[in-house]
Amino acid sequence: MSRRLLAVSPLARRPSAAFAVPLARYSDNASSQRASPRAQALAIFASTFAGGVTAAYFLWPSEYRGAPTFNNRTLSPSHFTPVTVTASEPCGPDLKLLTLAIPPHALPSPSDASILSPVWSVFIKDDDIQVERPYTPLEGIDDQGCIKLWVKKYPKGEVGRWLHAKDVGESLELRGPLRTFPFYKGTWDEVVKISGGTGFSPFYQLLHRELLQDSARSRSTRFTLLHGSPSSAELPPPAYLQPLLKMAEEHPERLRIGLYVESQTTSPSTYHRLQTGRIDKAAIERALGLSSSSTHAWWRRLFRLDVQKPEDRDFLRKNVLVLVCGPEPYVLQSCKLVSNSHRHAG
Repeated sequence: MSRRLLAVSPLARRPSAAFAVPLARYSDNASSQRASPRAQALAIFASTFAGGVTAAYFLWPSEYRGAPTFNNRTLSPSHFTPVTVTASEPCGPDLKLLTLAIPPHALPSPSDASILSPVWSVFIKDDDIQVERPYTPLEGIDDQGCIKLWVKKYPKGEVGRWLHAKDVGESLELRGPLRTFPFYKGTWDEVVKISGGTGFSPFYQLLHRELLQDSARSRSTRFTLLHGSPSSAELPPPAYLQPLLKMAEEHPERLRIGLYVESQTTSPSTYHRLQTGRIDKAAIERALGLSSSSTHAWWRRLFRLDVQKPEDRDFLRKNVLVLVCGPEPYVLQSCKLVSNSHRHAG
């Protein structure tokens, strides 16, 4: 099953331009010019729906396009580079954490560091059937020149099954980095991320860079992560989830986290924030800072029986970005919930 990341991106095709243009118009000067309520609603809608075509380009499997393979060049989206599997660790049902070592000569130079700004991905080629599939490294490239991929094996996912069968010491080919979504520091007051399954990876890459790697980054932006998994055994690996939980505990003004599972297969005490059930409209409204009165029935708002609370007015003055990533049915359902929430907020 494919993953989809819905968000506005400069790489969006023409069908999404109508959404991308208004969003850019109202977000260029976030610190000095606040969006109107109408613009804010459009910004959230654009953030969740305008990237559909972009998502199809980045996150759907595609046929191998004949890009050459080079053993002696720096990483590039235009060619494949051989890398070596140095670790393959099971971390849940049909889930593995893969570590890929990039040859030293292929690493980008310090002067090209900007190409590794979040969020970026790489394409991995299945040599057996000549298909490539994008994956998002969890932390980017580490100090040892390695990237880590959290890979789900789906019954009909050819590349995922192929990667799960790779042994330590074997090689594979990747191309990239390719920018999946550009995050511009200081643009957004609030960034709400809704992820399902391995859709956690691009959001972790962003949070690792902006919060865990450099505490001075994004002080003007508060992040919220709502993550859902089918079971607690399929939550993100503890090595990546625990640092975020610690950050949220110590700095709730900078990071909030909600974890949701449809069934609990581990002790509830393992994650005290764990909630049983799916991410619903109420959870999204809380993440967006909307009070319950702001989403009452239309007839109550029509006859002014609801009084808009201060937190709702505060929300309408903010620049809010909503990103959604996960399996396609999960993304579509999440987008409907987000759309309904902000439609009722005005």
